[in-house]
Amino acid sequence: MVDSSLLAWLGFILILLGFLVFFAAIFLLFSSSRGDGQKASGGGAIIVGPIPIVFGTDKRAVKTLLILSIILMVIVLVVNILLGYL
Repeated sequence: MVDSSLLAWLGFILILLGFLVFFAAIFLLFSSSRGDGQKASGGGAIIVGPIPIVFGTDKRAVKTLLILSIILMVIVLVVNILLGYL
C-alpha cells in the first residue's frame, strides 16, 4: 500500500513541474520570435465541467484550442462511460 503523504508530495512535485514547463514554454516562445519579425500567437482553455472557455490572440489559435477542448471532453466522456462512472 502506498503512503498517503508520498502521494501528496508526488502531487505537489507534479504541480511544480507543470508550472516550470509552462514558464519554460513562454520563455522559449518569446526568445524564438523576438528578432525575426515573426508574430507570436497563443491562447488558453479553461474547462469548467463540460463547458470549455477558450481565449487566444488570433482566430486560428482559438479555433485550434476549441477543437482540442471538444476532443478532450469527448475522450473524458468515453472513459467515464467505459469505467461506469456516469
